[in-house]
Amino acid sequence: MSHKIRRFALRHLRKVRSLPPKIYAKIHYEYFSGKKLDLNNPQDFNAKIEWYKVFFRPKLLTTLVDKYAVRSYVEEKIGKQYLNELYAVYDNPEDIDFDSLPNKFILKANHTNGHNIIVTNKEDLNREKVIIKFKKWLTKNQYYRRGQEWAYKDVDPKIIIEKFLKEDDKNTLIDYKFYCFDGQPKFIDVHLDREEDHKQGCFDLEFNLLPFGKSKSYKSISSEIGKPTNLDEMVELSRKLSQNLPFVRVDFYSVNGKSVFGELTFYPSDARKQFYPEEYNKIIGDYFTLPKLNSKKEAITNLDD
Repeated sequence: MSHKIRRFALRHLRKVRSLPPKIYAKIHYEYFSGKKLDLNNPQDFNAKIEWYKVFFRPKLLTTLVDKYAVRSYVEEKIGKQYLNELYAVYDNPEDIDFDSLPNKFILKANHTNGHNIIVTNKEDLNREKVIIKFKKWLTKNQYYRRGQEWAYKDVDPKIIIEKFLKEDDKNTLIDYKFYCFDGQPKFIDVHLDREEDHKQGCFDLEFNLLPFGKSKSYKSISSEIGKPTNLDEMVELSRKLSQNLPFVRVDFYSVNGKSVFGELTFYPSDARKQFYPEEYNKIIGDYFTLPKLNSKKEAITNLDD
């Protein structure tokens, strides 16, 4: 089969998200990486993320990816002072009490990626459009919407409304994404200026710029940026939140020196985006030690397995 024909076939097969997970993972990985996936011996980072989707299925993960339910986990592990202020939670967008909300706030779907509305002036908000959007969004299932990201499959859809966050001297927040392996942060994926001129770079735990990046679709952070004053705290908090997990990305914001939890992610970019230069996909993959799969089980369903 020629490369073009195979690529055409993969593009259409990856849309059939009802395929068995072992088959779907191979299609998904090859389409985005151009390489074959060996689930018996995955080597690079995204290959191991595909393995994670198929075989690592402790029920706790459903709680940890739920943007509402995870708040209890964070409060237990590190304290509620690191959570953003929660204004309200709704099952039905028609029940949203807009009049009780402040002028600025954020609406989020708790069960998917990217379904957020940032409100900076409530007077300009078209409430009917918000209701229509969330009615549509709440019907989506992230597992079938993306690349069979297992942890999201059984999340109960809700709308959460949180405080609008802003640093005094910046137009947008900086995202600090800590890649943690077996409870140890290894590096930080930093994102700047998402709304205006999105740039990305990877930093070590001392905040030195590293010689690799995440996806060439982003502009690179080409020079040193200011080290957050609370970096050591965010590193330690990430360590606590990632305990007993082979891999998780722990996201924080630093708002005027205050650490604010963002989310926990087990499948960064749905295993679609590669690190560059190419060799770092294997280097970072080596940080990721997959748990042993019990030969009597199809998947790991308990963290103690």
